[in-house]
Amino acid sequence: MKLHPVLAELWLFKRLILFVFCVIVQSEASGELSYVTCGSLVKLLNTRHNVRLHSHDVKYGSGSGQQSVTGVEASDDANSYWRIRGKSVGSCQRGVPIKCGQAVRFTHMNTGRNLHSHHFVSPLSGNQEVSAFGENGEGDDLDVWNVQCSGIYWERDDAVRFKHIGTEVYLSVTGEQYGHPIRGQKEVHGMQGANHNNYWKVMEGVFIKPSSESPNHDEL
Repeated sequence: MKLHPVLAELWLFKRLILFVFCVIVQSEASGELSYVTCGSLVKLLNTRHNVRLHSHDVKYGSGSGQQSVTGVEASDDANSYWRIRGKSVGSCQRGVPIKCGQAVRFTHMNTGRNLHSHHFVSPLSGNQEVSAFGENGEGDDLDVWNVQCSGIYWERDDAVRFKHIGTEVYLSVTGEQYGHPIRGQKEVHGMQGANHNNYWKVMEGVFIKPSSESPNHDEL
């Protein structure tokens, strides 16, 4: 059946628009927007135990007595947002993709404390304690983590590990669960060996575009 010339032209125009849209989507998916960038505000999911890295103003009753860090199953908890920052001021330019092997800090959005570890025993598993430490994003050298991934840059779809530079443990979850006052939350701790308990993946977040002052809001 032969189309009317006007209808044929409209059909070709729609096909062209669809093609251009597909090219744009593929370009963005395979380009710089597929990377995790400095300054982004993200939630991190432990892929083995399906919990997000979480903290709030509840202190450990043992060990260091610092602010607790846990894992929660809820995807909509505002206390699970962490801002990715450089090891020091100026070492991680806003919007620049983070390299595999780069040293970073994770600052808890709601309390301003950094993801931290040190030689204290974790309360449930007997591994190394992980806490949130410092004030207004400033702590000490034990707030620094190495991003371990397989490529050149940390890609948003990658499952990666975070190795604590000061003590060489991996950020991990093994399933131990707290009671009161943080009932149901899982213990987050540092483990000596790399294994399936210490893989993390970026989930919901506000991702900063390279060379842009405007954040790329993306709820995955």
